[in-house]
Amino acid sequence: MTEPGDHGDPAGSTRRMPTMDQDGGGTHPSDPATPTDHDRVPTLEQGGGRAGRFWSARRIPAALLALVLLGAAGLLLYDIAAVRAGHPAMQWRRSLADGLADRQLDDVAVLIGAGAAALIGLWLLLLALTPGLRDLLPMRRDRAGVRAGLDRTAAALVLRDRAVRVPGVQSVRVRMGRRRAKVRALSHFRELDDVRADLNTTLTTAVRELGLAKPPGLSVQVNRPAKKG
Repeated sequence: MTEPGDHGDPAGSTRRMPTMDQDGGGTHPSDPATPTDHDRVPTLEQGGGRAGRFWSARRIPAALLALVLLGAAGLLLYDIAAVRAGHPAMQWRRSLADGLADRQLDDVAVLIGAGAAALIGLWLLLLALTPGLRDLLPMRRDRAGVRAGLDRTAAALVLRDRAVRVPGVQSVRVRMGRRRAKVRALSHFRELDDVRADLNTTLTTAVRELGLAKPPGLSVQVNRPAKKG
């Protein structure tokens, strides 16, 4: 038997609490079908969020460098410990010490070794100071803590699919860069200027709809296909 107002809900069940109406001061139950500010999806027209490039983890260079340094340090420490224990130094260390003592700074082998070390150092600095991941284009950020990227090949396919729908376009090649998208189209009918204008309009809209943080510029070139024979 239930009390008045009790609809037979099982014990421990949860109910949606009423919300306060700020205008009239009354209460009304919240509508689950109404999206809240947290659930709303931003539109492309709201874009303004800047997003930097994705940084590569550089796992392979970092792992190789760590292994080389670990091996060299371990070998050197072992040789030093062996000498401290009364054993003779390894042949490679004696030969290296004798060679460095005998050779002059302008020796060819010393210059080659110094140049190789400098090149490796510059390469490592370049890897450390550049983001990498050039094929990944950062997309516009409209939510804090959420980052997205679009592969350049996928972006080029989207532009190509849009371009081939333009009347008069026979084939299209798209090269998608970080700053500019180069479109080369062949038109087998219609005036080239009309086809180029339609391509510019269509591709400008397509680039905007990609949602990239830094939309690339467009370079559209339209030609006639080569005559056979």
